[in-house]
Amino acid sequence: MTSNHLDHTAAPAAGDTRRTGRAASHGKTILIGEHAVVHGAPALVLPVLDAVVVATVTPVEPDPARVDRGPDTDPATGHLLESAVHTGPLDTAPAAVLPTVTAVTATLRHFGVTDRRFHVRVDSDVPTARGMGSSAAVAAAVTAAVADALGETLDADAHHELIQECERIAHGRPSGLDARGVVADAPVWFEGGRVEPVALGARCTFVVADTGVPGHTREAVASVRDRLERDPVAVRATVDAIGELARAARTALERGDAQALGASMDAAHGLLADLDVSSTDLDRLVTAARGAGALGAKLTGGGRGGCVLALATDDDHADRIAAALRGAGAAATWTTTIGDRA
Repeated sequence: MTSNHLDHTAAPAAGDTRRTGRAASHGKTILIGEHAVVHGAPALVLPVLDAVVVATVTPVEPDPARVDRGPDTDPATGHLLESAVHTGPLDTAPAAVLPTVTAVTATLRHFGVTDRRFHVRVDSDVPTARGMGSSAAVAAAVTAAVADALGETLDADAHHELIQECERIAHGRPSGLDARGVVADAPVWFEGGRVEPVALGARCTFVVADTGVPGHTREAVASVRDRLERDPVAVRATVDAIGELARAARTALERGDAQALGASMDAAHGLLADLDVSSTDLDRLVTAARGAGALGAKLTGGGRGGCVLALATDDDHADRIAAALRGAGAAATWTTTIGDRA
């Protein structure tokens, strides 16, 4: 289930302190199951292979002429970060990049390394606060790149645990859904803590569109929980219906039935709107995608902002849907193909 986006650049042998490490991960969306998964229903997670995070980790060698005057005079005695959020020493990084700091320090701790210092560069196409797994994707790339710089490779379980350690800094109690999605190259079935890849009966092409408005996941999750407490019968029925749509979508993926998959997506958006987690911006983009002939379209993620997901018939159709979405105000679009990408 590990994505080929987690690649590594050929480098000198393990133990060579000049080795530069490199790794990449990608974004994710929820195909069907958002909000319902919080209440025990299953969810389908979709990798967004074309929204990429690349981490490059380069050794930093201390300057002997400066280090003798004390560690405070030598910037090479600490790790350095270069990213869109912060450029400078890791120990002065703002709270927003603490998960990235954790990715470096936790990976070094995992391998028992205490005497190495790195320059960490992060280049990310995954927007933050859009339900695309930005923090998990950065953690996945940085942890793998640090391991690569050490001449090591993380197995899947160790990699997941390191990403989750970073995600706990970012989100408190992560489900693991993002951590799985950003390293997968096929849809992932997530149910009750059990995770498994989903077999594909045919190639599928999706368009992800960013409303340009940050999602409000915590607010939306709290609102659904409050509604469930006030009207348990009706809201539980909606949650269960979303779970059934996730099951139907999995079956459609396995059979290669794009029409059935699109119908499940459309129905899921309606149920999420019933839970009051959609928004004017999201509904406008869903309408635009359907107007461009999308087989299905829905919000993806926590809602009340964030992104829309649309299913296309092929690459050319995806281009037309993406153009329609940008014409309707989308701040950015990505096309992701799962299955045979040839």
